[in-house]
Amino acid sequence: MEKNIENCTELLQKFNTKETIPIGEKLQFSGVGKNDVYNISRPFLINGKTVITGRVEMRNAIARSYIYFFECVNNVWGPVNGAPTLPLEDGFFSRIGGETIIGGVEVYPDSTPSHPQGIGYRTIFYRGHDLTSLKKFAVGPDRMKDIRLIALSNDRIGVCTRPQGGTNGGGKIGYIELSRLEDINPENLLNAKIIENQFISNEWGGANELHLLEDGQIGVIGHIACRDEQNIRHYYAMSFVYNPKTHLASPIKLIATRKNFPLGDSKTAELADVIFPGGIICHFDNTVTLYAGLSDAEAGCVRLPNPFC
Repeated sequence: MEKNIENCTELLQKFNTKETIPIGEKLQFSGVGKNDVYNISRPFLINGKTVITGRVEMRNAIARSYIYFFECVNNVWGPVNGAPTLPLEDGFFSRIGGETIIGGVEVYPDSTPSHPQGIGYRTIFYRGHDLTSLKKFAVGPDRMKDIRLIALSNDRIGVCTRPQGGTNGGGKIGYIELSRLEDINPENLLNAKIIENQFISNEWGGANELHLLEDGQIGVIGHIACRDEQNIRHYYAMSFVYNPKTHLASPIKLIATRKNFPLGDSKTAELADVIFPGGIICHFDNTVTLYAGLSDAEAGCVRLPNPFC
């Protein structure tokens, strides 16, 4: 069955046939000392402020990240006064039932006899009406990142998950609908149904942001990733449209790669060809602005054709 699934190489070849590749810009940050800021969300409005979340971390640090909230003043993004910092990685947001949901990945010690310095990870969720009222309310399954939520027109909550291991390999995308935020728990999320025929066995991916489309389908901004023969990682921004009624998805297409942004720093040489999409802002001219982390060291944005048109 995998012969019908386009792999990263094939998707990249198709992407590179475009006549022009839009080039974006890197975002500038202040107030974080010598730390890097990467793996940002797209801008969103909360309590009258337009903010983004950003992963803040020293260049040589591993599993010592914080999520900051930033606002832009004179083209520079600085920490929001009075906003919390969360001991998480790779922040994201959604709006459910009038509340803002902030999530991120918690890293914790998970030692075993064969890996005494092992770490585990899980997704943590906060809810509130403003940045100062955010309260932790839910925890996802152990070893699951890239859980994303969307408010549906039937008052239910659509959830994309990313289980790993076994037939799921490095990570596949699942989908489940819940009745309320209180139903977000490991047992329910592990029951999500896998969207089939998206990734070959040695590649992986996940959802980064969900958009409710006019026809009731869900537009997914996500990433697809692989390793080459030199064990170098390659992460690309991708999109597809998912029909929750039929549990079918359109083919994955690449929408941006590291080449869509200016050259810059990388946390390690292995991560030079990595972008991690945070989401898109839609414009009236059928274009979008994609916000993304770059090479685990920087962040940027780029104007692109609307992937759902």
